Amino acid sequence: MSTNIDKKFAPFEKRMRDEKMPELAIKSFKYYYSQLLEGETGFVHAADIQAIEDIPDVESISETIADIGQAALSSALIIKLNGGLGTSMGLDKAKSLLQIKEEYSFLDIIAQQALELDIPLVLMNSFATEDDTLALLKKYPKLWKSEIDLSFLQHKVPKVKQSDLTPVTWDQNPELEWAPPGHGNIYPALVTSGMLDQLLESGFKYAFISNSDNLGAVIDTKILGYMVKTQAPFLMEVAERTEMDKKGGFPVRYHNGQLLLWEIAQCPPEEIDIHQDTERFDYFSTNSIWINLLTLKKEMLKNENNLKLPMIRNEKTVDPTKSDSTPIYNLETAQGAAISAFKGAQPVRILRNRFNPVKTTNELLAVRSDAYILTSDFRIILNPERHLPPPVITLDSRYYRLISDMEARFPIGTPSLLNCRSLDIKGNIKFGKNVVFEGDVQLINDTKSQVLVEDILIVDQEWSV
Repeated sequence: MSTNIDKKFAPFEKRMRDEKMPELAIKSFKYYYSQLLEGETGFVHAADIQAIEDIPDVESISETIADIGQAALSSALIIKLNGGLGTSMGLDKAKSLLQIKEEYSFLDIIAQQALELDIPLVLMNSFATEDDTLALLKKYPKLWKSEIDLSFLQHKVPKVKQSDLTPVTWDQNPELEWAPPGHGNIYPALVTSGMLDQLLESGFKYAFISNSDNLGAVIDTKILGYMVKTQAPFLMEVAERTEMDKKGGFPVRYHNGQLLLWEIAQCPPEEIDIHQDTERFDYFSTNSIWINLLTLKKEMLKNENNLKLPMIRNEKTVDPTKSDSTPIYNLETAQGAAISAFKGAQPVRILRNRFNPVKTTNELLAVRSDAYILTSDFRIILNPERHLPPPVITLDSRYYRLISDMEARFPIGTPSLLNCRSLDIKGNIKFGKNVVFEGDVQLINDTKSQVLVEDILIVDQEWSV
Protein backbone atom coordinates (compact mmCIF):
# COMPACT_ATOMS: atom_id res chain seq x y z
CA MET A 1 0.00 0.00 0.00
CA SER A 2 2.87 2.39 0.83
CA THR A 3 4.20 2.11 -2.72
CA ASN A 4 0.78 3.01 -4.11
CA ILE A 5 0.53 5.97 -1.71
CA ASP A 6 3.98 7.21 -2.78
CA LYS A 7 2.97 6.97 -6.43
CA LYS A 8 -0.36 8.73 -5.95
CA PHE A 9 1.18 11.39 -3.76
CA ALA A 10 4.09 12.17 -6.11
CA PRO A 11 2.28 14.92 -8.12
CA PHE A 12 1.14 16.59 -4.87
CA GLU A 13 4.66 16.49 -3.52
CA LYS A 14 6.04 18.03 -6.70
CA ARG A 15 3.54 20.88 -6.55
CA MET A 16 4.32 21.61 -2.93
CA ARG A 17 8.07 21.52 -3.50
CA ASP A 18 7.68 23.85 -6.48
CA GLU A 19 5.82 26.22 -4.15
CA LYS A 20 8.70 25.90 -1.64
CA MET A 21 6.46 24.48 1.07
CA PRO A 22 8.42 23.29 4.15
CA GLU A 23 9.24 19.61 4.47
CA LEU A 24 6.95 19.32 7.50
CA ALA A 25 4.02 20.74 5.49
CA ILE A 26 4.56 18.11 2.78
CA LYS A 27 4.90 15.30 5.30
CA SER A 28 1.78 16.42 7.14
CA PHE A 29 -0.32 16.64 3.97
CA LYS A 30 0.85 13.17 2.95
CA TYR A 31 -0.33 11.84 6.33
CA TYR A 32 -3.89 13.10 5.68
CA TYR A 33 -3.87 12.24 1.97
CA SER A 34 -2.97 8.65 2.90
CA GLN A 35 -6.05 8.50 5.10
CA LEU A 36 -8.16 9.74 2.19
CA LEU A 37 -6.74 7.05 -0.10
CA GLU A 38 -7.54 4.41 2.47
CA GLY A 39 -11.18 5.44 2.45
CA GLU A 40 -11.21 7.48 5.64
CA THR A 41 -14.06 9.99 5.81
CA GLY A 42 -13.16 11.67 9.08
CA PHE A 43 -16.69 10.92 10.34
CA VAL A 44 -17.36 10.58 14.06
CA HIS A 45 -20.55 8.69 14.96
CA ALA A 46 -22.93 9.86 17.65
CA ALA A 47 -23.08 6.39 19.20
CA ASP A 48 -19.39 6.65 20.10
CA ILE A 49 -19.54 9.96 21.98
CA GLN A 50 -21.35 11.82 24.74
CA ALA A 51 -21.78 15.41 25.87
CA ILE A 52 -19.34 16.80 28.44
CA GLU A 53 -20.89 17.39 31.85
CA ASP A 54 -19.78 19.89 34.50
CA ILE A 55 -17.86 22.28 32.26
CA PRO A 56 -16.19 24.95 34.46
CA ASP A 57 -17.89 28.33 34.15
CA VAL A 58 -15.82 31.52 34.02
CA GLU A 59 -18.43 33.29 36.13
CA SER A 60 -17.94 30.78 38.95
CA ILE A 61 -14.16 31.21 39.02
CA SER A 62 -13.01 33.25 42.01
CA GLU A 63 -12.05 36.86 41.30
CA THR A 64 -8.77 36.27 43.13
CA ILE A 65 -7.75 34.02 40.24
CA ALA A 66 -7.62 37.14 38.06
CA ASP A 67 -4.69 38.37 40.18
CA ILE A 68 -2.77 35.23 39.20
CA GLY A 69 -3.61 35.96 35.56
CA GLN A 70 -2.49 39.56 35.90
CA ALA A 71 0.85 38.39 37.24
CA ALA A 72 1.22 36.00 34.27
CA LEU A 73 0.46 38.64 31.61
CA SER A 74 4.16 39.34 31.08
CA SER A 75 4.58 35.78 29.80
CA ALA A 76 1.42 35.80 27.62
CA LEU A 77 0.70 36.98 24.11
CA ILE A 78 -2.14 37.22 21.58
CA ILE A 79 -2.16 35.19 18.36
CA LYS A 80 -4.83 36.00 15.78
CA LEU A 81 -5.81 33.70 12.92
CA ASN A 82 -5.75 36.16 10.03
CA GLY A 83 -5.62 34.10 6.84
CA GLY A 84 -9.15 34.72 5.53
CA LEU A 85 -10.03 36.85 2.50
CA GLY A 86 -13.77 37.16 3.12
CA THR A 87 -14.51 35.94 -0.40
CA SER A 88 -18.05 34.97 0.62
CA MET A 89 -18.73 38.69 1.08
CA GLY A 90 -17.02 39.65 -2.16
CA LEU A 91 -13.69 40.77 -0.69
CA ASP A 92 -10.35 40.17 -2.40
CA LYS A 93 -8.13 41.40 0.43
CA ALA A 94 -7.69 40.36 4.04
CA LYS A 95 -11.08 40.30 5.71
CA SER A 96 -9.56 41.97 8.76
CA LEU A 97 -9.03 45.17 6.70
CA LEU A 98 -12.80 45.66 6.46
CA GLN A 99 -14.13 48.75 8.25
CA ILE A 100 -16.15 47.43 11.16
CA LYS A 101 -16.91 50.26 13.61
CA GLU A 102 -16.55 53.98 13.06
CA GLU A 103 -13.29 54.47 11.12
CA TYR A 104 -11.69 51.31 12.48
CA SER A 105 -11.14 47.96 10.75
CA PHE A 106 -10.94 44.60 12.52
CA LEU A 107 -7.17 44.92 12.41
CA ASP A 108 -7.17 48.45 13.83
CA ILE A 109 -9.24 47.30 16.80
CA ILE A 110 -7.08 44.20 17.37
CA ALA A 111 -3.94 46.37 17.30
CA GLN A 112 -5.43 48.84 19.76
CA GLN A 113 -6.48 46.00 22.09
CA ALA A 114 -2.91 44.70 22.18
CA LEU A 115 -1.47 48.18 22.72
CA GLU A 116 -3.98 48.88 25.50
CA LEU A 117 -2.74 45.79 27.38
CA ASP A 118 0.89 46.34 26.37
CA ILE A 119 1.02 42.72 25.25
CA PRO A 120 2.60 41.33 22.04
CA LEU A 121 0.40 40.62 19.05
CA VAL A 122 1.27 37.92 16.50
CA LEU A 123 -0.74 37.16 13.37
CA MET A 124 -0.92 33.88 11.50
CA ASN A 125 -1.37 35.17 7.95
CA SER A 126 -1.88 33.36 4.69
CA PHE A 127 0.09 34.10 1.54
CA ALA A 128 -2.94 36.12 0.41
CA THR A 129 -3.18 38.34 3.52
CA GLU A 130 0.43 38.88 4.62
CA ASP A 131 1.37 41.97 2.57
CA ASP A 132 -1.87 43.94 3.02
CA THR A 133 -1.96 43.18 6.73
CA LEU A 134 1.58 44.31 7.46
CA ALA A 135 1.08 47.43 5.35
CA LEU A 136 -1.87 48.53 7.50
CA LEU A 137 -0.05 47.80 10.75
CA LYS A 138 2.73 50.23 9.85
CA LYS A 139 0.52 52.90 11.39
CA TYR A 140 1.20 51.28 14.80
CA PRO A 141 4.99 51.56 15.23
CA LYS A 142 4.85 50.34 18.86
CA LEU A 143 3.73 46.91 17.64
CA TRP A 144 6.93 46.58 15.63
CA LYS A 145 9.17 47.24 18.64
CA SER A 146 8.53 43.81 20.14
CA GLU A 147 11.45 41.36 20.15
CA ILE A 148 9.28 38.84 18.29
CA ASP A 149 8.05 38.93 14.71
CA LEU A 150 4.61 40.37 14.07
CA SER A 151 3.48 37.52 11.82
CA PHE A 152 4.14 34.04 10.50
CA LEU A 153 2.67 32.21 7.51
CA GLN A 154 0.31 29.29 7.50
CA HIS A 155 0.89 26.58 4.89
CA LYS A 156 -1.14 25.89 1.79
CA VAL A 157 -1.99 22.53 0.25
CA PRO A 158 -3.31 21.32 -3.12
CA LYS A 159 -7.03 20.71 -3.53
CA VAL A 160 -7.88 17.09 -4.30
CA LYS A 161 -10.18 16.21 -7.21
CA GLN A 162 -13.01 14.07 -5.87
CA SER A 163 -13.34 11.89 -8.99
CA ASP A 164 -9.84 10.36 -8.98
CA LEU A 165 -8.03 11.88 -5.94
CA THR A 166 -5.47 13.67 -8.12
CA PRO A 167 -4.43 17.33 -7.81
CA VAL A 168 -7.10 19.52 -9.35
CA THR A 169 -6.20 21.94 -12.15
CA TRP A 170 -8.05 25.18 -12.83
CA ASP A 171 -6.58 27.18 -15.70
CA GLN A 172 -9.04 30.04 -15.19
CA ASN A 173 -7.34 30.87 -11.88
CA PRO A 174 -4.46 28.57 -10.83
CA GLU A 175 -4.47 30.10 -7.33
CA LEU A 176 -7.77 28.31 -6.75
CA GLU A 177 -5.92 24.99 -7.03
CA TRP A 178 -4.63 25.65 -3.49
CA ALA A 179 -6.35 25.79 -0.12
CA PRO A 180 -5.41 26.53 3.49
CA PRO A 181 -5.30 23.29 5.51
CA GLY A 182 -7.63 24.60 8.23
CA HIS A 183 -6.74 26.55 11.36
CA GLY A 184 -5.34 23.35 12.89
CA ASN A 185 -2.35 24.17 10.70
CA ILE A 186 -1.26 26.68 13.33
CA TYR A 187 0.71 24.01 15.21
CA PRO A 188 3.06 22.90 12.40
CA ALA A 189 3.20 26.48 11.06
CA LEU A 190 4.45 27.71 14.44
CA VAL A 191 7.27 25.17 14.10
CA THR A 192 8.28 25.68 10.44
CA SER A 193 8.23 29.47 10.77
CA GLY A 194 10.49 29.34 13.80
CA MET A 195 7.87 31.32 15.73
CA LEU A 196 7.39 28.71 18.49
CA ASP A 197 11.10 28.69 19.34
CA GLN A 198 11.23 32.47 19.08
CA LEU A 199 8.40 32.84 21.58
CA LEU A 200 9.89 30.38 24.05
CA GLU A 201 13.35 31.93 23.81
CA SER A 202 11.75 35.31 24.56
CA GLY A 203 10.15 33.97 27.73
CA PHE A 204 6.56 33.57 26.57
CA LYS A 205 4.64 30.66 28.05
CA TYR A 206 0.94 31.26 27.32
CA ALA A 207 -0.80 32.09 24.05
CA PHE A 208 -4.41 33.18 23.59
CA ILE A 209 -5.44 32.25 20.03
CA SER A 210 -8.64 33.39 18.30
CA ASN A 211 -10.10 34.41 14.94
CA SER A 212 -9.43 37.96 13.75
CA ASP A 213 -13.13 38.43 12.96
CA ASN A 214 -14.19 37.72 16.56
CA LEU A 215 -13.75 41.04 18.31
CA GLY A 216 -15.22 39.71 21.54
CA ALA A 217 -12.15 37.50 21.95
CA VAL A 218 -9.87 39.55 24.18
CA ILE A 219 -7.38 38.64 26.91
CA ASP A 220 -9.20 37.75 30.14
CA THR A 221 -6.93 37.60 33.19
CA LYS A 222 -9.44 35.39 35.02
CA ILE A 223 -9.18 32.68 32.34
CA LEU A 224 -5.40 33.08 32.18
CA GLY A 225 -5.23 32.82 35.97
CA TYR A 226 -7.39 29.69 35.89
CA MET A 227 -5.01 28.14 33.38
CA VAL A 228 -1.99 28.95 35.55
CA LYS A 229 -3.69 27.77 38.76
CA THR A 230 -4.90 24.44 37.33
CA GLN A 231 -1.80 23.93 35.15
CA ALA A 232 -4.10 23.00 32.27
CA PRO A 233 -2.04 22.73 29.06
CA PHE A 234 -4.97 23.66 26.82
CA LEU A 235 -8.29 25.46 27.39
CA MET A 236 -11.09 25.76 24.84
CA GLU A 237 -13.66 28.52 25.27
CA VAL A 238 -17.22 27.30 24.77
CA ALA A 239 -20.45 29.31 24.91
CA GLU A 240 -24.15 28.61 25.25
CA ARG A 241 -25.43 27.19 21.98
CA THR A 242 -28.45 28.69 20.23
CA GLU A 243 -30.24 27.93 16.97
CA MET A 244 -27.85 30.37 15.28
CA ASP A 245 -24.88 28.20 16.29
CA LYS A 246 -26.23 24.85 15.12
CA LYS A 247 -23.46 24.36 12.56
CA GLY A 248 -20.64 25.05 14.98
CA GLY A 249 -18.35 22.33 16.31
CA PHE A 250 -18.11 21.44 19.99
CA PRO A 251 -16.02 19.23 22.30
CA VAL A 252 -17.39 15.82 23.32
CA ARG A 253 -16.07 12.69 25.01
CA TYR A 254 -15.50 9.25 23.62
CA HIS A 255 -16.87 6.63 25.97
CA ASN A 256 -13.29 5.93 27.11
CA GLY A 257 -13.10 9.50 28.42
CA GLN A 258 -10.92 11.01 25.69
CA LEU A 259 -11.95 14.48 24.53
CA LEU A 260 -12.38 15.42 20.90
CA LEU A 261 -13.88 18.22 18.83
CA TRP A 262 -16.93 17.24 16.76
CA GLU A 263 -17.17 19.50 13.71
CA ILE A 264 -20.19 19.35 11.42
CA ALA A 265 -17.90 18.23 8.56
CA GLN A 266 -17.07 15.18 10.72
CA CYS A 267 -20.73 14.29 11.17
CA PRO A 268 -22.23 11.54 8.98
CA PRO A 269 -25.01 13.07 6.83
CA GLU A 270 -27.65 10.86 8.44
CA GLU A 271 -26.72 12.18 11.91
CA ILE A 272 -26.84 15.92 11.22
CA ASP A 273 -29.99 16.28 13.34
CA ILE A 274 -28.12 14.84 16.31
CA HIS A 275 -25.18 17.19 15.79
CA GLN A 276 -27.54 20.18 15.65
CA ASP A 277 -29.55 19.17 18.73
CA THR A 278 -28.99 22.21 20.97
CA GLU A 279 -30.58 20.49 23.97
CA ARG A 280 -28.33 17.44 23.84
CA PHE A 281 -25.24 19.55 23.11
CA ASP A 282 -25.94 22.95 24.67
CA TYR A 283 -22.50 24.48 24.13
CA PHE A 284 -20.19 25.11 21.15
CA SER A 285 -16.58 26.00 20.52
CA THR A 286 -15.91 29.68 19.84
CA ASN A 287 -12.55 28.73 18.27
CA SER A 288 -10.77 30.69 20.99
CA ILE A 289 -8.15 28.66 22.85
CA TRP A 290 -5.45 29.11 25.46
CA ILE A 291 -2.33 26.98 25.16
CA ASN A 292 0.80 26.41 27.20
CA LEU A 293 3.62 26.86 24.69
CA LEU A 294 6.10 24.77 26.68
CA THR A 295 3.71 21.82 26.60
CA LEU A 296 3.06 22.37 22.90
CA LYS A 297 6.80 22.23 22.20
CA LYS A 298 7.12 18.96 24.14
CA GLU A 299 4.16 17.35 22.36
CA MET A 300 5.40 18.43 18.94
CA LEU A 301 8.86 17.00 19.59
CA LYS A 302 7.38 13.77 20.94
CA ASN A 303 5.21 13.32 17.83
CA GLU A 304 7.68 14.39 15.11
CA ASN A 305 5.89 17.77 14.89
CA ASN A 306 2.58 16.18 13.92
CA LEU A 307 -0.19 16.17 16.53
CA LYS A 308 -2.14 13.88 14.17
CA LEU A 309 -5.36 15.83 14.58
CA PRO A 310 -8.50 14.23 13.11
CA MET A 311 -8.86 14.79 9.36
CA ILE A 312 -11.74 16.92 8.10
CA ARG A 313 -12.71 16.04 4.53
CA ASN A 314 -14.42 19.19 3.29
CA GLU A 315 -16.41 18.74 0.09
CA LYS A 316 -16.40 21.85 -2.10
CA THR A 317 -15.91 23.00 -5.68
CA VAL A 318 -12.57 24.25 -6.96
CA ASP A 319 -14.09 27.70 -7.50
CA PRO A 320 -16.24 28.28 -4.40
CA THR A 321 -18.29 30.90 -6.29
CA LYS A 322 -19.24 28.41 -9.04
CA SER A 323 -21.27 25.41 -7.95
CA ASP A 324 -20.75 23.75 -11.34
CA SER A 325 -16.93 23.84 -11.14
CA THR A 326 -14.91 20.69 -10.42
CA PRO A 327 -15.85 18.97 -7.12
CA ILE A 328 -12.86 18.77 -4.79
CA TYR A 329 -11.84 17.82 -1.28
CA ASN A 330 -10.08 20.24 1.03
CA LEU A 331 -8.16 18.21 3.60
CA GLU A 332 -8.23 20.23 6.79
CA THR A 333 -7.78 20.07 10.54
CA ALA A 334 -9.33 22.21 13.27
CA GLN A 335 -7.35 24.18 15.84
CA GLY A 336 -9.65 23.07 18.65
CA ALA A 337 -9.12 19.40 17.76
CA ALA A 338 -5.89 19.65 19.75
CA ILE A 339 -8.04 19.27 22.87
CA SER A 340 -7.55 15.54 22.26
CA ALA A 341 -3.76 15.87 22.09
CA PHE A 342 -3.04 17.22 25.57
CA LYS A 343 -3.56 15.35 28.81
CA GLY A 344 -5.46 17.62 31.16
CA ALA A 345 -7.01 19.77 28.40
CA GLN A 346 -10.50 21.03 29.13
CA PRO A 347 -13.28 23.31 27.91
CA VAL A 348 -14.32 26.38 29.91
CA ARG A 349 -17.73 28.03 29.55
CA ILE A 350 -17.68 31.77 28.83
CA LEU A 351 -20.27 34.52 28.56
CA ARG A 352 -21.67 35.07 25.10
CA ASN A 353 -20.13 38.55 24.90
CA ARG A 354 -16.74 36.96 24.26
CA PHE A 355 -18.10 35.55 21.00
CA ASN A 356 -19.00 38.29 18.55
CA PRO A 357 -17.85 37.15 15.08
CA VAL A 358 -18.65 38.79 11.77
CA LYS A 359 -19.02 36.07 9.14
CA THR A 360 -21.70 37.65 6.91
CA THR A 361 -23.17 41.04 6.06
CA ASN A 362 -25.98 40.22 8.51
CA GLU A 363 -23.58 40.39 11.45
CA LEU A 364 -21.67 43.30 9.92
CA LEU A 365 -24.81 45.43 9.75
CA ALA A 366 -25.62 44.63 13.38
CA VAL A 367 -22.15 45.52 14.67
CA ARG A 368 -22.02 48.74 12.65
CA SER A 369 -25.33 49.84 14.16
CA ASP A 370 -26.00 51.58 17.47
CA ALA A 371 -26.88 48.20 19.01
CA TYR A 372 -23.12 47.93 19.65
CA ILE A 373 -20.56 50.40 20.90
CA LEU A 374 -16.77 50.60 20.80
CA THR A 375 -15.43 51.09 24.33
CA SER A 376 -12.51 53.31 25.26
CA ASP A 377 -10.31 50.21 25.66
CA PHE A 378 -11.31 49.03 22.16
CA ARG A 379 -13.81 46.30 22.91
CA ILE A 380 -16.99 45.96 20.89
CA ILE A 381 -19.90 45.26 23.24
CA LEU A 382 -23.68 45.49 23.21
CA ASN A 383 -24.79 49.04 23.87
CA PRO A 384 -25.41 49.37 27.64
CA GLU A 385 -28.61 51.24 26.78
CA ARG A 386 -29.91 48.14 25.03
CA HIS A 387 -32.02 45.78 27.13
CA LEU A 388 -32.36 42.98 24.60
CA PRO A 389 -30.15 40.10 23.38
CA PRO A 390 -28.00 40.71 20.27
CA PRO A 391 -30.19 41.64 17.27
CA VAL A 392 -30.93 38.90 14.75
CA ILE A 393 -30.49 40.26 11.22
CA THR A 394 -31.58 38.48 8.04
CA LEU A 395 -30.73 40.25 4.78
CA ASP A 396 -31.90 39.09 1.36
CA SER A 397 -28.79 37.44 -0.11
CA ARG A 398 -29.78 38.52 -3.62
CA TYR A 399 -29.14 42.15 -2.74
CA TYR A 400 -27.03 42.29 0.42
CA ARG A 401 -24.65 39.30 0.48
CA LEU A 402 -21.71 41.20 -1.00
CA ILE A 403 -20.19 44.12 0.89
CA SER A 404 -20.41 46.42 -2.13
CA ASP A 405 -24.11 45.66 -2.62
CA MET A 406 -24.93 46.09 1.05
CA GLU A 407 -23.08 49.39 1.37
CA ALA A 408 -24.77 50.72 -1.78
CA ARG A 409 -28.12 50.18 -0.03
CA PHE A 410 -26.99 51.82 3.22
CA PRO A 411 -25.10 54.80 1.72
CA ILE A 412 -25.35 57.09 4.77
CA GLY A 413 -25.03 54.48 7.47
CA THR A 414 -27.01 51.87 9.37
CA PRO A 415 -30.55 52.52 10.67
CA SER A 416 -30.99 52.63 14.44
CA LEU A 417 -31.26 49.08 15.83
CA LEU A 418 -30.80 49.98 19.49
CA ASN A 419 -34.22 48.61 20.45
CA CYS A 420 -34.63 46.18 17.55
CA ARG A 421 -34.91 42.49 18.41
CA SER A 422 -34.92 41.20 14.82
CA LEU A 423 -34.82 42.65 11.32
CA ASP A 424 -35.74 40.66 8.22
CA ILE A 425 -35.32 42.37 4.83
CA LYS A 426 -36.71 40.77 1.68
CA GLY A 427 -36.25 42.47 -1.68
CA ASN A 428 -34.31 45.43 -3.04
CA ILE A 429 -34.56 48.23 -0.48
CA LYS A 430 -32.31 51.27 -0.06
CA PHE A 431 -32.11 53.14 3.24
CA GLY A 432 -31.80 56.90 3.66
CA LYS A 433 -31.81 59.20 6.69
CA ASN A 434 -33.65 58.95 10.02
CA VAL A 435 -34.64 55.26 9.93
CA VAL A 436 -35.41 53.59 13.28
CA PHE A 437 -36.45 49.96 13.83
CA GLU A 438 -37.75 48.64 17.14
CA GLY A 439 -38.95 45.20 18.21
CA ASP A 440 -39.43 42.61 15.47
CA VAL A 441 -39.47 44.19 12.02
CA GLN A 442 -39.91 42.67 8.57
CA LEU A 443 -39.53 44.70 5.38
CA ILE A 444 -40.79 43.27 2.08
CA ASN A 445 -40.40 44.61 -1.44
CA ASP A 446 -41.91 42.19 -3.94
CA THR A 447 -41.47 44.53 -6.90
CA LYS A 448 -38.59 44.53 -9.37
CA SER A 449 -37.75 48.15 -8.61
CA GLN A 450 -35.63 49.42 -5.74
CA VAL A 451 -37.54 51.18 -2.97
CA LEU A 452 -36.15 53.99 -0.79
CA VAL A 453 -36.96 53.96 2.93
CA GLU A 454 -36.24 57.05 5.06
CA ASP A 455 -37.70 59.27 7.79
CA ILE A 456 -39.58 56.38 9.36
CA LEU A 457 -40.03 54.57 12.68
CA ILE A 458 -41.24 50.97 12.40
CA VAL A 459 -42.13 49.07 15.57
CA ASP A 460 -43.09 45.37 15.76
CA GLN A 461 -44.66 45.06 12.34
CA GLU A 462 -44.36 43.85 8.78
CA TRP A 463 -43.88 46.69 6.28
CA SER A 464 -44.56 45.98 2.61
CA VAL A 465 -44.35 47.98 -0.59
